[in-house]
Amino acid sequence: MPGLKIDLHTHSTASDGTTPPEVLVREAADAGLDVLALTDHDTTGGWERAAADLPDGLRLVRGAEISCSRNGISLHLLGYLFDPTHAALAERLDALRTSRISRAERMVDMLIADGVPVSWGQVRELADGTVGRPHIAQALVASGLVPTVADAFTRDWIGTHGRYWGAKLELDVLDAVRLVAEAGGVTVFAHPGAASRGRIVGEDVIADMAAAGLDGLEVDHPDHTPEMRARLGVLAAELGLLPTGSSDFHGANKTVRLGAHLTPEASYDELVARAKGVEVL
Repeated sequence: MPGLKIDLHTHSTASDGTTPPEVLVREAADAGLDVLALTDHDTTGGWERAAADLPDGLRLVRGAEISCSRNGISLHLLGYLFDPTHAALAERLDALRTSRISRAERMVDMLIADGVPVSWGQVRELADGTVGRPHIAQALVASGLVPTVADAFTRDWIGTHGRYWGAKLELDVLDAVRLVAEAGGVTVFAHPGAASRGRIVGEDVIADMAAAGLDGLEVDHPDHTPEMRARLGVLAAELGLLPTGSSDFHGANKTVRLGAHLTPEASYDELVARAKGVEVL
């Protein structure tokens, strides 16, 4: 008998996806998924909308992808089933969202200073939730300056450390792991081997994260090579971490489909069993 189809990493218009939360859950059901995690960047803003239109037969795991760093390297932490009213975590997530907005505004100012025909108002209109770099990229596409959103994420434009890039606030990842745990949630290190995105942390950092209470490692991800997936699977076993998989779906901003990679049912069951913040819907 086939197991559950579980995708534990997706985004909606509450952050930088192009699909509204209430549409995302319907599309997940249509794609044959049994479990979907909504993990927008630094926000729980899509939770209520997704829950309100949750189709019969689809389970919703409420989460967030948290902006972190370690040793000067940016990385992302997936937090699941935490209590969104936990004061310390809510405060840090609010600070991260505020930083995202101010960073985006600085980047738009740099573009305008160089005569690029975009505006802050235009970028704000493109965002249903927290403004992020993809909304600036969409404005660049609309202005005819780049052909696609992906083409904006280069050193010539708004790619990491690019001409119009700006830094944002990030939490120390070890502190973030502990904070999510205090809020009753569980954590998974998102796309740890995605070298195409920039520098990645070494296995020593992942070991430190495991010692701090990390629950899982996102092994199967669209940005991981087969060799990287194999190595991460071994590392997860060595460190006692739960292996997960996901699409990291962003809608039209990326070509990856829902359910492109899946989480083993045993990993999902254990994550849910450990969580004490909110329940799966």
